[in-house]
Amino acid sequence: MRKLFSLAACAALGLTLVATSAEAGRYYNMETKRWEDVKGGTRGGKSPIKRSTVSYDGPHSKAKKGTIIVNTKERRLYYLLGEGKALKYGVGVGRDGFQWAGTHRVSRKAEWPGWTPPPAMRKRVPNLPRHMEGGPNNPLGARALYIGSTIYRIHGSNEPWSIGQAVSSGCIRLSNEDVTHLYERVKIGSKVHVIR
Repeated sequence: MRKLFSLAACAALGLTLVATSAEAGRYYNMETKRWEDVKGGTRGGKSPIKRSTVSYDGPHSKAKKGTIIVNTKERRLYYLLGEGKALKYGVGVGRDGFQWAGTHRVSRKAEWPGWTPPPAMRKRVPNLPRHMEGGPNNPLGARALYIGSTIYRIHGSNEPWSIGQAVSSGCIRLSNEDVTHLYERVKIGSKVHVIR
């Protein structure tokens, strides 16, 4: 079975997704070096990993309520609720060579953010746009939480089938539904721990 890759800002392999309708799209297949149609997927929708409230006693479990913990090995994001509980979300994470770990704070929040691919990504894929306005076809999805002064974000995706996969260029992606749910709870200044 061939591997298919597509981009959701900082989150994919330096590829861009171009809409052909509200329910279909195109992606760049790194193996064939061609644009191909998305088959069987939609441009939005729910995560294949159901959001839940769980008991949490993992790394940083004693952190302040409102802290975000991203466990890239598990491909899960935990939003601490206090008293040993957390909201647990499925996430897409960095692929090999694009993984990272560290502690930062949420420095900015944006609804339907615009996307400017970083220079390194545009060098890998020269046909990427210099800037893409926010909206349903934007690979950053419905919401973005900017992580400190890094180039990384916790953001939505118009490719919910990619949640639970290691396909990004370092960003943490959630379905648009889940990122909107998280966005409503997170405050600027909230601590973010990304662990491997």
